[in-house]
This record gives sequence, C-alpha cells and structure tokens, in this order.
Amino acid sequence: MEKNAVWVDACGLDGDPDLQFLLKGGNLIKVKSRSWRKTRFFRLNDDCKTMWQQTSKTFKRDSGCKCLFLAKKQKYISSVNIQSLNQTKSWIYSCMRKADKNSDNKMTLKELKHFLRQINIEVSDSYAEMLFQKCDTSMSGTLEGSEIKLFYDLLTYRKEVDMIYAKYAHTNGQMSSGDLLNFLQYEQREPVSLEYVQNLIEKYEVDETAKQNKYMSKDGFLMYLNHEECSIFNPAHKGIYQDMRQPLNHYFISSSHNTYLMGDQLKGASSTEAYIKALTKSCRCVELDCWDGANGEPVIYHGHTLTSKVLFKDVIKALKEYAFKTSQYPVILSLENHCSVEQQKIMAYHLTSILGSALLTHPLGDQMPNTFPGPEELKGRFLIKGKRLNKLDAAFNNNTTEDVDSVSEEDEAAEVKEAEQKPKDKSSKKIKLAKELSDLVIYCKSVHFSTFEHSRDNHSFYEMASFKESKAMNLAENSATAFIHHNMDKLSRIYPAGSRTDSSNYNPVPLWNSGCQIVALNFQTPCKEMDLNQARFLPNGKCGYILKPEFQRDPASQFDPKNLSVGPWLQKKTLHLTIISAQQLPKINKDKQTSIVDPLVRVEIYGVPADNASKQTHHIDNNGFNPTWNTNFQFTVHVPELALVRFVVEDYDAASHNDLVGLYTLPFTSMQNGYRHVPLLTKRGSLIPSAGLFVHIMALDAE
Repeated sequence: MEKNAVWVDACGLDGDPDLQFLLKGGNLIKVKSRSWRKTRFFRLNDDCKTMWQQTSKTFKRDSGCKCLFLAKKQKYISSVNIQSLNQTKSWIYSCMRKADKNSDNKMTLKELKHFLRQINIEVSDSYAEMLFQKCDTSMSGTLEGSEIKLFYDLLTYRKEVDMIYAKYAHTNGQMSSGDLLNFLQYEQREPVSLEYVQNLIEKYEVDETAKQNKYMSKDGFLMYLNHEECSIFNPAHKGIYQDMRQPLNHYFISSSHNTYLMGDQLKGASSTEAYIKALTKSCRCVELDCWDGANGEPVIYHGHTLTSKVLFKDVIKALKEYAFKTSQYPVILSLENHCSVEQQKIMAYHLTSILGSALLTHPLGDQMPNTFPGPEELKGRFLIKGKRLNKLDAAFNNNTTEDVDSVSEEDEAAEVKEAEQKPKDKSSKKIKLAKELSDLVIYCKSVHFSTFEHSRDNHSFYEMASFKESKAMNLAENSATAFIHHNMDKLSRIYPAGSRTDSSNYNPVPLWNSGCQIVALNFQTPCKEMDLNQARFLPNGKCGYILKPEFQRDPASQFDPKNLSVGPWLQKKTLHLTIISAQQLPKINKDKQTSIVDPLVRVEIYGVPADNASKQTHHIDNNGFNPTWNTNFQFTVHVPELALVRFVVEDYDAASHNDLVGLYTLPFTSMQNGYRHVPLLTKRGSLIPSAGLFVHIMALDAE
C-alpha cells in the first residue's frame, strides 16, 4: 500500500473524493494579459494546506498581476471548499507522515517523540512511553494500522467538548434534536427552530444511523463546533446586512494612505500591486500623489523622496480592473495634485477614457443636491476627491469657469512643505488647476479647515477637509461632540503624521469615536492599528462601508465619547469571557525542531476611553497542541456599538518580549454568545489553518 494511503486511512480521510482530487492535482491557466496564457500544473501538498506548482524556472518576483483560471476542472476552485475538509485530520496526517523517517508505514517510539515535537507539544519521556505502550496493543514495538488510529483518537481527545456534550446528551447518551435545540437556545442564546436543528444534524452528523434518527453524535457535535455556525463571528453579519442608502458621510469608509507604497515613505517601491492589495482588503478610498513625469505622462510617487515611480495611467488601469472585485460599493480616488496644467489634462484624459461610465462626472439627479447619495446609489462608481475651481452648483449652470485658475495646495502637501521651510518662508502656496481635472470633482471637494463654526457657515456638504493626525487627535480629545456634529454633515479625512517615515500607523479608534469617516492608514504595515481597521470593516460583507451608530448620525445627539452621559449610546454590557483552550498553535521557531511554544492569551477591548481594557491568562509550558486555561475574565462595556474585541496569542518568554502566535479581532456587536471557536490569523491577516481558541462568551445587560 502506498504511504499516502496508509496515513490517510489511519486518519479517517480515506475515500474522501475532494481530498483525493486535490492530492492528484490538475491544470490551471496562468494569465498575465489577454495574449499571454500558459498552462501550469498544481496539486495539494502532503501537508494538505499548501499548493505545489510544477515549474522549470527558479522563482523570481513578478512585477505584473497574476490571475489563475481553471482550465479543465471547475470543481478545483468552485465546488471544493478546502476549509470544509477536516483540517485537524489533514494537519496531523501530514505530521505523522513526516515523523515516519524510514517510510515503513509504522511508528516507533522515537518517531512518536519526533511527531509530538512537530505538532508543538513537549512531553516527558515517561508520558511518551506510556502513550506508546497503551496504543501498542500487538506489543510489536511499533504502531501500525488500527494502533495508529487509536493513537490519533487519544491525541485528539478533547475533555472540554466531552463535558459539554454529556451535559446536553440526554437521549441514550446522544443528543436528540430536542437536546441540541436546548443547547442552542440556552447555552448559545440562539432563537432557532427545531427545523434549523435538524438541518444542522443533516449538515454535520457523520454517522448515518444517528442522522436517520435525527440525533447528533459526539463526532457530529465536534464537527459543528469547528464550523461557521459556531464561530465567534456572527454569520448573520457575514453578508451585507446594513442599510446602504444612507448619505455617504453616515458610514465609516475603509481608507488607505499613500496607497502606492509597498514599504516605507522614503525609499519604498511604488507599485500597482499595492493598490490591488488594498482593494482586496476592502479599501474604498485610495490615495494618488501625482507628479509630472517623462514623455508627458504623469507619475505617482512620494515626492522629494527616493521612492520609485509608477505611471498614473497604469494605476488607473489597475483600479478599473480590481476596484469592484471585493466590493461593489464606490471607490474614492484621493488626488494629491502636484502636476503642471498640461499633465493635469493628461490625468483627466486617463481618468475619463479608462474609467469610462464608472467615473462619476456629474451629481446624481437633475438638480443641485443638498446631501450625499448613498453607497447603494453609487455602486460601481469612482469618485474623485481633489481641488475644484468653483462650487458644485456650476455643474447645473453652464459651467463657465476659466480653463485654468489658481487654488491652494492640498493640506497634506502643504504640511510636508511647511516642515521643510524656514518659519519666515511659510505661506499658503497656490497651484494652477486645469478645468478638465476640476470638473471631475463632484462630491469630494477638498477645502482647508479653520474651525467647526467656519465650516458650518461657509462650506457646503460636499466640501471636505483633510486633518493631519495630531490635529484630528486634538479635536477628538477636546471637541469630540463638535467633531461628531461636523461629520454628520460633511466628510473628514485623517492622514498619518509626516514623521511616520517607517509607514507606522496611529490608533484609528478615537477618530471613529468622533465620527470621522475616512481614517487613512498605511495598509502595507502589519500592526495592531491595521488589525483594528480590518476588524471594524469585517462585518457587512467586508464591503468597506460600515454604517455609523445612530447617535453619530442624529443631529439631536449630544454623545461625547470621553464624558459619557445617559443617552442611546449607553447600552452597558457585562462581558463574561472564559478562555477554555487552544488547538494546534503553530511553532514560532520552525528552524529549531525542539522549539515548543509556551502560549498565553490576552484579550483587549478598544472603544470609548471608559471601555479600553486588557487582561491575560497565565502561560502554559511546552504545549502548543492543546493547551487548556479555563480562565475567566469579566469586562464592562459602556458603548458596545463602538467597541472592538481583540484576542492575541503569544509565546511567553521570560528573558525577552513575547512572540506573536496568532490573533483575531472583531466588533463587540458581531460576537456570538455561548461556546465559540476563535480562528487565528498571522500578523499580516492570513488564516492559520487548524489553529484556534475555544472560548465561552456571555454578554449580558449590566445592572
């Protein structure tokens, strides 16, 4: 028997047609352009998590964008959901095969110890020997066949799941439909029907007899616990569920700063790839710093630095192709214009010719609006943010503005120059603006901010200011209520301080608390701030738009995040949270075979100042496979609609800083009560296969 077959059989994956198809592999077509297409062979690696590509060339970075399309078997990417495979079995199966050093389809005691280190668990020699002897029923000195299956069952046994199952399995030791209904209604706080329960049994029960009797066995229950219905993230929030017809300024909008950069602000590469990456992360406002380029073609880069340059037209082409693949809702192009009039006209030409009808060039409707349209009305459209020579009313009055006139610089550009100038040289510089580019600015006209009173009395709804980080934080700290009311009528954009040359980020939460919509971050930098940003935009279909709470949209509201008074925002909750266990945490130091993690879990709350909190478990020595804490936490959350909950798993180190193992962040209002599985992500936001936390959550109204 082939080695693959032996280990697949031992782990219970034999006969799985989807897995067999993936392991066998198939042809895909690599597409670089309309004319460049090559066939490539791909198959699932033995680890059942990564893909292998057949190639005759050494790897080099491809500057172009790659898309893979199925050549023959559409099933490869559409019908087969790799996550639906039993990832625990897949992962352990892979590690067992690697531990079988001599490929004899048997496991010696030495190989068992090696295997345990591979799956991130350190045990004493005596425990390893005890486990081995317990499974070696044939007393042959090796484990094979059914003995490996017994070893697998002992290894993956979860006492905490057994206890939960036993508590509710009141029908001949199994969960009947009624038992499962009780569990879901009482423990999980889900108002579901018996029909829903029976559908769950049909979906997850692995035993046909139990399924026919409408029972859920322990294996079926474990399967359910590891799938979407039992995730900490509420599946009802996975798709678009919010009202998308409110005015545009009533939403938080996922926004990127200096989107073109792949790295730092001084010498990093500029690339269309950076825009594509941001768009795939649901970003809906991207930035374009535009400068005169060679041969009459404008370029995008961070001016007066060593960052590389990318053609403006190439960026617009990439935006046209990728803007609406992740989300159909509008994309704002924030222009920082440093170009000559001649190249501004080229910019306008590229925008109109490449984007075509997707580019909004006139207000919606046949008369001057007094508020923004909603994301739903603007689906599939590009909005230009930039300077405009006149008021928007001119779009309805035979726009007769001069072809060229002077306007002040963008605030962010002026700030950079101000930092470079001597104090006596400081002045507001004017730039020439071409009418062709000016006319493309409809709902997002850039203006300078003076005071909230000045904006209220002098600026129309479509005239918006950009605030540097320090100015915005100061307003959020000292004038939050006024800031919130300003944002009820207008859009506000926040950008990082010029001193953040390393592309680090500021905390976006205080700005969201103040109702700011376009809180621009450096998307290329993995950090806590980007975790919070991705969590804010995790619900509502990851569409890049989140409807602000009503108390940030109601003109009668007096909400102040710093000084909480009685009002609709005050929905005080007590969060009871138990960190029960973790499963299959990845090894941090993969180069060192004996390196085993000592995990701890920290839970952080971010929201209004009164809600900010952090608590952590003790660490578990030498166990990344199935550590158990059973640690209880209690948090008080005053404004749940603005709160985010962050789970961080770290490898404890007494001598230096802890290393990150994995993390997951989500809005407080998107958490489900009850026993829940928490997936874990890398610092760059990629899912860690098989790894996760098991927790119990109960958010109750506070007294």
